[in-house]
Amino acid sequence: MKIIYYEEDDILFVEMSKGPIVRDESVSWNVNIGYTTEGIGEITILDARQIGMYPLQIERVVSEAA
Repeated sequence: MKIIYYEEDDILFVEMSKGPIVRDESVSWNVNIGYTTEGIGEITILDARQIGMYPLQIERVVSEAA
């Protein structure tokens, strides 16, 4: 997994797998999901800081998953 934040554009990019993207789907105007043949390959979130998606709170995510 690779997570990149582009501060100048306020874009959060999360790469789940390196497989080729075979289908893109817009969940909303600012969230796009790229699918591989195996499932979700990447997620792109526009205005990530503005909507509260960045900075990531990994500790919270991990604790909620337990």
